[in-house]
Amino acid sequence: MKSEGTQLVRRSKARKYLTVSAIVVGMIFGTVAGVNAQYVANFARRISDKLSNERGQTPSNGKLHVILQLGSPPSGQLNALLRRNGVRVRGNFDQLGIIALDLSPNDLDELAAHSEVSFLSQDEKIAPFGYVTSTTGADAVRTQTTSNGGLLGTGLLATTTTTTFDGSGIGIAIVDSGIDQSHASFSSRVAYSKDFTGENRTDDPYGHGTNVAGLALGYNSTYGGIAPNAKLINLRVLDSNGVGTTSSLLSALNWILANRTTYNIRIINLSLGTPAIDSYKNDPLCKAVRSLVDAGVVVVAAAGNNGKDVDGNKVYGQIHAPGNEPAAITVGASNTFGTMVRSDDVVTTYSSRGPTRSYWTDDAGLKHYDNLIKPDLVAPGNKIINAMADQSSAYSNFLVMNNPSLDAHVTSTENKRMMYLSGSSVAAPVVTGAIAMMLQANPKLTPNLVKMILMYTAQPLAGFNNLEEGAGQLNVEGALRLTKLIKTTLTNSTSVGSALLTTTTAPSPQTTLSNYTFPWSQGVIMNYTVVTGSKLMTKYQKVYGTGYLLGDGLLISDGQLTPDGLLLSDGLLISDGILVADNTSWGGNAVFTPSGLLLSDGLLLSDGSVFGDGLLLSDGLLLSDAELDADAQIEAQSAMVNGDNTACMPAIRLNY
Repeated sequence: MKSEGTQLVRRSKARKYLTVSAIVVGMIFGTVAGVNAQYVANFARRISDKLSNERGQTPSNGKLHVILQLGSPPSGQLNALLRRNGVRVRGNFDQLGIIALDLSPNDLDELAAHSEVSFLSQDEKIAPFGYVTSTTGADAVRTQTTSNGGLLGTGLLATTTTTTFDGSGIGIAIVDSGIDQSHASFSSRVAYSKDFTGENRTDDPYGHGTNVAGLALGYNSTYGGIAPNAKLINLRVLDSNGVGTTSSLLSALNWILANRTTYNIRIINLSLGTPAIDSYKNDPLCKAVRSLVDAGVVVVAAAGNNGKDVDGNKVYGQIHAPGNEPAAITVGASNTFGTMVRSDDVVTTYSSRGPTRSYWTDDAGLKHYDNLIKPDLVAPGNKIINAMADQSSAYSNFLVMNNPSLDAHVTSTENKRMMYLSGSSVAAPVVTGAIAMMLQANPKLTPNLVKMILMYTAQPLAGFNNLEEGAGQLNVEGALRLTKLIKTTLTNSTSVGSALLTTTTAPSPQTTLSNYTFPWSQGVIMNYTVVTGSKLMTKYQKVYGTGYLLGDGLLISDGQLTPDGLLLSDGLLISDGILVADNTSWGGNAVFTPSGLLLSDGLLLSDGSVFGDGLLLSDGLLLSDAELDADAQIEAQSAMVNGDNTACMPAIRLNY
């Protein structure tokens, strides 16, 4: 039998429960017993609308661990409830307007009845997902020399300036399982460390965070990070077993929002996550990420490692939270097969695919899925070697101790040892390091400009669709080249369509690495569609400012997506959908629509892909409803993967 605590998360049952309890709550607040039925129904609906979608938490010692989001400052009545015996406030994240608390399931309806409360959800379990400098193009642009050529008749001689782009001065917050600061890869670049797990340690007994940090900014001549001279802020939210909670992650994000200027934190790396159930409009992690992005901090999130089921079949719709937040830069994993040339690169089979299947439920009990196109791009994340946390004691590096094959056996010197890891959690810090290089070159870039540049310059991989690779694979060479041309005088007041570059000559939209030339995607994913055109990189778009999403500014009229003219300029090509497959048959004969349909709810395609009952066709036809319960698509485990098929660590337990 389900415990009473599941009333928070089983909305279909909660409606019946709340209809009755609304009368009780009404009495508590002085409503007469003869309240009419319509009032009771409306009151119950208002309460139910504030409760998270189904997740199934069982109370611990009779208490639920709850995340409360405030829409306005708490009143005296709400404060009295929070001070009541049996209610325990575990964390007050004032920068985010969020409170973590423990309470009885019987107190939920009364809590939700307060007008200041905007949403209630569970304190979910968080878990990690799990020679890049050459193949990404970072080495190709690491050191650059410029010359002024001298000025005739002035007596000024020609001078040259050499700049090393290595993330200097940029603060990167690695929010993970801690960092082994004694490792030679980090030297003295750890500017600050803080523990949010309650274990009162900031080292890395689990072994994940050290590897992640090494990929972003570790210093090693052979297995270095992308931005080896950036500043490292070590925020530990995963415990010795690699498990964290929503509240611990929120606490770290709240700390960043309050202290970002002190340490010049410009980027946050989140190589962790939890199943995306609630719509990004309600999910507390997504809302925290949005607050940080609006404040000018770039947030990089791993997509997840649920791209295939236990039988190896391709699965869509498994992007994790907070990677389902549209403001985040969500990163999937690619496989370079250990070569420097990019012509053979592919998306790994395990990298989570879109669309996002988080949802909200209307009054009729129908689910409305977000269906955002994710990931935003992919980066090398298969069998990558980098820093290995100390394994000298019985309580160190859980991952390697339980999976000895992860030891790369590069050296026996403890503080220089290296390990293998695979997954989107490995790919994410590669992108994080690239962003540090970009922000060093142009500190005025907003998070949205960073995101645009990364997608516009990405390399589309042959045979993969946008729900698998986003815009394509990370291209540091192209991203830095475009970054250096972007004006540093842009503000939210800059007019749409103004010149974006310092030059009238746009950069050539292609890159050559290891004698292989590939084109840029020249497109940007905007929530439900792909926008292409050179004006994305030559004209200022209002959505590049803070406080906007890249998906803002698109209008749907008669089945066509068009820019509204206020946030997006003309001259952009907006597809009427999204590429859902490439040379892959659907059912046996028909090929997937080649140019991106607008996604809605519920259509189950033959290969297990989750799309929608509202695919928008050019002739206006609407496919019939075939709603699929999102729970049927959720896999029961998430494994760090070694290669395409072999798990390199035990399945990580995630609480659904």
